[in-house]
Amino acid sequence: MKIIQRLAFFLIFLIIFLHLISGSGCAVIVPPTGGPRDSIPPKLVTVSPRDSSLNVTGNRIVFNFDEFVVLDNAQQNLIISPTPKLNPIIDSKLRTVTIKLKDTLQPNTTYFFDFGKSIKDNNEGNILKNFYYVFSTGSYLDSLEFGGKVIVAETGKTDSTLMVILHKKLDDSAVVNDRPRYAVRVDSTGSFMFHHLAPGIYNVFALKDEGGSKRYLSKSQLFAFYDKPIIIQQVNQPVTLYAYAENEEVKKPVAKTNSSAKKEVKEKRLVLQTNLANNAVDLLDSLKILFQIRLKTFDSTKVHFQDGLFKDIHGYVLTRDSAGKQLIIINKWLPDSPYHLILEKDFAEDSLGRKLLKTDTISFRAKKESDYGEVRIRFKNLDLSKNPVLQFLQAKEVKFHYALTTAQFAKKLFVPGDYDLRILYDDNKNGIWDPGDYFVNHKQPEKAFPVPIRNKKKVFSVKANWENDLDITL
Repeated sequence: MKIIQRLAFFLIFLIIFLHLISGSGCAVIVPPTGGPRDSIPPKLVTVSPRDSSLNVTGNRIVFNFDEFVVLDNAQQNLIISPTPKLNPIIDSKLRTVTIKLKDTLQPNTTYFFDFGKSIKDNNEGNILKNFYYVFSTGSYLDSLEFGGKVIVAETGKTDSTLMVILHKKLDDSAVVNDRPRYAVRVDSTGSFMFHHLAPGIYNVFALKDEGGSKRYLSKSQLFAFYDKPIIIQQVNQPVTLYAYAENEEVKKPVAKTNSSAKKEVKEKRLVLQTNLANNAVDLLDSLKILFQIRLKTFDSTKVHFQDGLFKDIHGYVLTRDSAGKQLIIINKWLPDSPYHLILEKDFAEDSLGRKLLKTDTISFRAKKESDYGEVRIRFKNLDLSKNPVLQFLQAKEVKFHYALTTAQFAKKLFVPGDYDLRILYDDNKNGIWDPGDYFVNHKQPEKAFPVPIRNKKKVFSVKANWENDLDITL
């Protein structure tokens, strides 16, 4: 019986072997995969002077790691506190990173080095995260801590590219003219924490560091300030900073000469466009006629706005924007009704002298009520004393905003789509978000907060011809 079993096993083995070699006529040699990918970042083996050393006097620090390392934008990633006037020289070679300090070390001072994402291994690029180093030129290490959070005031969200700084000089101009005493990054949650601080009184700021200067250089730069100086002591309460950026005045482009403009515009007739979508006007919007170039002349008596039977409509408003490139017709549209806009041949002339070649008629319809959705939103814990404004956003832009006077918002006709929601606390009741002002009034920015939507898409989906209800607890 055992002989039969062995013979059967041999036959099966032989059949499998012959099948394998008959497929291609030769054996396929598979090269070794090399094992799993290395995901371990470099490890520090030694450092001189040792971490947490006291009475340090030299200007050179040498780090030795267990594998070859490289530096990634070290001048930007490495933060040294107190902030040096001159950036150090940072170099890597094989397993060694060397820092040569160009500033004279201050006496009885604790120096803290945050390497950020500057050190990684040579082969796989694994970043050595949360790598810190500290020493003191005195007989003790400063050990005080201070932390908090930074929120972008306009959105209520966080920005991990921001930096929090502490100034020993308490005059307002210090944040513009001087480097700070201490600096630290915020994390992905907007939180920050200073370590090894010396006791004292400091002004607290946050900013988007541009060019590594750690200074407030532009109104378009994200910036935040705390209302008063803080006293760093044994126990320090966390603070919240609200960052804002002001919109700098946009410089008007230099007007092009007619000769250069003629080269760019080949059309010899007046070219116009409209804001119509699928040849229909939004019931909640105006009709806009858009021109390529500013109008030089315009005669409103040669514009005729008529209904579907070509009868003149009265009671509408026709305006021209300040740039002279738009005509705007404001009208109470009748749902699903036809309209005609008749423009006579010489109703307008642009700055290139172009007119219509003949009378033009723009025929269109108003949308149906069923093209819109009905929206009802009920709020719980809404503080009406803060002048809340409900904002509807798409692609991070505010599309619609409504001041709330009750804890319920209702609108019969609303443009369908997916929206992010936000509550703005509108201090000056102008309906829009306003930035802060540090240098003149020490005024904090208005604050907005995202409204949590608890569904798979995390957005409020408004469907056409549908009652869209939402309950929100703030």
